[in-house]
Amino acid sequence: MTINIKGTGVELTAALKEHAHKKLESIQKYFDNIQKIEIDLGMRSNHHQKGKIFYAEANVHLPGKIVRVVKDTEDLYKAVDKVKDHLKVELDKIKGKMRHKDKQVLREAKGYQE
Repeated sequence: MTINIKGTGVELTAALKEHAHKKLESIQKYFDNIQKIEIDLGMRSNHHQKGKIFYAEANVHLPGKIVRVVKDTEDLYKAVDKVKDHLKVELDKIKGKMRHKDKQVLREAKGYQE
């Protein structure tokens, strides 16, 4: 699995890169077949009344599918954490659907009716 980290409108510090890499590397324990993760860290715009709004956008490449998650916060580190948490939920959903489909195929092969 490869992890590509890109910054848009912000300076990517070594600490930020390490934080993002560590968080996204931990995603692999939730899903085995992750091919590549691309994450874009940046700032939305400079004219928000609430201050600076940062975002983290992750694209996780699975066999035959891409899972995309975008989160906005006032802190880049929190955005990375939120993306990781949301990716965990999405990958669990996908894994559950795959397991259900596998069970259904096995039942049909054995001749069971639902």
